[in-house]
Amino acid sequence: MLKEEWRIHSTMFGSLNFALFPVMICAIAFMGTFLFPLIQTTMPIGDLVILIHAQYLMLGFMVGAFGLLGNEVMNRRFGQASLLAFSARTLPLSPRYIFTIFVLKDTLYYFFLWIFPLGAGFLAGSLFTGIPVFYPLNILLTLTLSFLTGMSVVFFLSSLYGRSVRALFLFLILAGFVFLGWFMFTGTNPTTLFPPLILFYQFSWHLLLGSVMLVLVPCCIALLLFSPDIQSGTKNYPNRMKPLIRHLNRFPNPPLAAKDVIDLWRSGSIVGQTIFSFLVPLITIWFFLSLLDEYVSTIHLLLTFAMITGIIASTMYTWLCMFDSFSIYALLPLHVRDVITSKITSFTLLQVIPIFFMAVITFLSGQGEFLLPVLVLTLSVSYYVLAVSIWLTGLSPNVLVYNGRVMVQYFLLIGIALSIFGSLTVMNPWFGLAGVGLFIPAFVLVRLGMRKWDREEVVVY
Repeated sequence: MLKEEWRIHSTMFGSLNFALFPVMICAIAFMGTFLFPLIQTTMPIGDLVILIHAQYLMLGFMVGAFGLLGNEVMNRRFGQASLLAFSARTLPLSPRYIFTIFVLKDTLYYFFLWIFPLGAGFLAGSLFTGIPVFYPLNILLTLTLSFLTGMSVVFFLSSLYGRSVRALFLFLILAGFVFLGWFMFTGTNPTTLFPPLILFYQFSWHLLLGSVMLVLVPCCIALLLFSPDIQSGTKNYPNRMKPLIRHLNRFPNPPLAAKDVIDLWRSGSIVGQTIFSFLVPLITIWFFLSLLDEYVSTIHLLLTFAMITGIIASTMYTWLCMFDSFSIYALLPLHVRDVITSKITSFTLLQVIPIFFMAVITFLSGQGEFLLPVLVLTLSVSYYVLAVSIWLTGLSPNVLVYNGRVMVQYFLLIGIALSIFGSLTVMNPWFGLAGVGLFIPAFVLVRLGMRKWDREEVVVY
């Protein structure tokens, strides 16, 4: 299965570009160690530790929804690529056994792409900066546990969702009451009890064992809940195509956009992805960011969170492209630009989710008077990152993002833009309205992307 991942990516953009991806992460971490003295003048190191652990926890959340993808892996095809896990139908191996190996493969895959390179870069940099070797080794351990915790928790929740939507919502309501009760009776943020974060500051074997159990128990329960069987029976759906086309007739390519919306709805992806790839990561990040309110005002935290929400909202484009490729439309009188335009239309409809979410967060944080700049900044960042993704990856954002060259450009384009607008909002929260300026480069990048991918069609086999 690891060879399979290598071949899929290297076939599309070359073995060297794929191999350079973890090298790039390692180089960023290496150079980052020399910036610690500068970072300490603007942000306490403790806050930086919280943010890094929160980011890797969120990464685990974003990739851990195996319960949603399980049937796709075992029974269906990803674009034109039939995965090795599909061989459960022909080999004398149980589907659960093969799926377990698939989960282990993805764990190793992300560890060597994202986690180990950062630890290795920090370790190499510490040899030149005099940082004790204990710290890079310790952060490699705790970041690994943060990632695995996020992955196993979402794996459990998505598997529970696959079994019973009602059971999932009952579990989430119960968990919400537990968090709320803890906050009301202790007056402390529940995220202060996050085991990997405590382990970073106070290493102990008992806490390490507890952190490992926090990973293994949800993961094992999720594997027991997993069922690769396709539900038998026939589902009848009313004809939604014509009504949707009528509602979308003011947008470009309404039939294709209507197809995307119907696919998301009938597959259950729109509900599952909203919960596991949007709400769960962002709510967790908000809890971690709230730990920084001693040093940063609530409104500045909220505007920072708006930009993070915009970045996460831009990944909705991958929801629309995950099981789709241009080869499906190749026999039709369509260009790549037509399909991309329809995806933008569908993406626009999905932006109702981040708008509603950020409106709720803004009022709950007591900053309702700044609702307009918060929403403008969220949508501006979302569409700008979408435009960058279209220009760099076309209709294959979930694959081409692991091209080292593509990821460097992605980081630079997004990092520079967010640094500029983040600095503006520090001066005045209403400067968040200046985010509308991001629509200008977004428009240019989308046009360039359409021209580029009309010339260079990529089909995954």
